[in-house]
Amino acid sequence: MKSLSYIAFLSLLALTFPLAIASDPSPLQDFCVGVNTPASGVFVNGKFCKDARIVSADDFFSSVLNRPGNVNNAVGSNVTTVNVNNLGGLNTLGISLVRIDYAPNGQNPPHTHPRATEILIVQQGTLLVGFVSSNEDGNRLFAKTLNVGDVFVFPEGLIHFQFNLGRTPAVAIAALSSQNAGVITIANTVFGSNPAIDPNVLARAFQMDANLVRDLQNRF
Repeated sequence: MKSLSYIAFLSLLALTFPLAIASDPSPLQDFCVGVNTPASGVFVNGKFCKDARIVSADDFFSSVLNRPGNVNNAVGSNVTTVNVNNLGGLNTLGISLVRIDYAPNGQNPPHTHPRATEILIVQQGTLLVGFVSSNEDGNRLFAKTLNVGDVFVFPEGLIHFQFNLGRTPAVAIAALSSQNAGVITIANTVFGSNPAIDPNVLARAFQMDANLVRDLQNRF
């Protein structure tokens, strides 16, 4: 009986252990400022650590979010990112930040972050935001209209979007639970892959004519 209990415990541990390491690992030191060359340290979380003796306040500072992004594009939005790739002090800390600017009727189109949950706050304007749950949950849409100061959470890995409902520009700030959250924009990925996915595959998947698929692929 004891051996069966032990086996059950090991089975439960095997199931739960991957969940414990699904997000960025916790740091084992006060900081590890990411650098792109191995001249001064060890390799941690995909970056070399800068020698702690030459770390300064500038390694933890960025001013890139104080400037509006260029929204003159097909989707009418711009995402300005502060992550480990442009702020080395974020290395191993498991967090990053973005500013999203929206033109009137602009959108941050449906996308996912494979490595992070996102929490967004509206700074200017009115946004329609939402995410879609997984197949197992029936692909339910969770959507809200947000005004200035409102907050919304997008769970890790789920497809989500934001749309500017107003006639004036909108701005939002979002924090993500990874130093490098990654982004997969659905339309760009499906119709703009390189090389292109066979149009017949997408035609069957989306229940549309293959010629329409080819037209969409040409747009991306």
